Amino acid sequence: MKEIKTVLICGIGAVGSIYANKINQYDSNNLKILVDENRLKQYTQTPKIFNGKELILDYILPDNTNYKADLIIIATKYDGLNDAIKNIKNFVKEDTIILSLLNGVTSEELIAEVYGSKHVPLAYFIGHSAMRNKNIITHDGIGDIVFGIKDEKTNDINDIKLLKDYFDKIGISYKTPRNMYRSLWLKFMLNIATNQPSAILNMTFGQMQKNKNFQNFYIKIMEEVLQIAGAEGVQDTETMIPEAIEAFNKMMSNGKTSMLQDIEAGRKTEVEMFAGTIIKLGEKHNLPTPYNHILKDMIEIIEENSLKI
Repeated sequence: MKEIKTVLICGIGAVGSIYANKINQYDSNNLKILVDENRLKQYTQTPKIFNGKELILDYILPDNTNYKADLIIIATKYDGLNDAIKNIKNFVKEDTIILSLLNGVTSEELIAEVYGSKHVPLAYFIGHSAMRNKNIITHDGIGDIVFGIKDEKTNDINDIKLLKDYFDKIGISYKTPRNMYRSLWLKFMLNIATNQPSAILNMTFGQMQKNKNFQNFYIKIMEEVLQIAGAEGVQDTETMIPEAIEAFNKMMSNGKTSMLQDIEAGRKTEVEMFAGTIIKLGEKHNLPTPYNHILKDMIEIIEENSLKI
């Protein structure tokens, strides 16, 4: 592939809509949004509203065989990942780059099990949280796609240049850290330590930032995750907690974590991806994970009461 032209986005929630909007404004002819029959009907009848403007997008169903994507962006929730992996099948070619913007550290591995790891670089979104209320999404434009290779044996380094060139054309802000695996775990650690407690305590970023007891608490959670990260081969972990605190303190004070928004909206949370993953890795490495056990239990109790059936 000489350049990225055709793009498929799977998932246009709080994060996916940011990039659907940007790419659609630049080149709507080469952007497709992958949906199932139910979402096609839903989005057609009640279009997404992004920052006050209706998103007019070109939707495509999984059984379509007339479109191949140079780049596929997966921005679903964790519980939608397996369906996304299955539904993108018809749009993947030999050199298609698959970029997962999910939280966590496992989505690339799950994608690679089906499509191989060569064109599945590590990636995530970091920035101010988008606020989602039904079909209405607002975002202040502050955020980056962070991406890179795990190592040259796992991923194709040429994909990083292709992504940079494409994002530069579109005007998408991005970062490419030298140690992407460490960066991925840094974001994961921060999410685990803030998303989960916020959903239990019903706290905004500002409330968490100003509360000294909360600060002591979320550092203990990060210390638990840091042990797991080291066991998983993450290097240079000594400064990860101060870096996470610095990033957290830059979050918009009136914003809410995605997990708190899920609880408030009666949606299923990503607790299995956060605490669930840490608990499993703790068992793998024979490391205790008491904080994440408690967080998982409490969120599942809250989730049972809040889920809209």
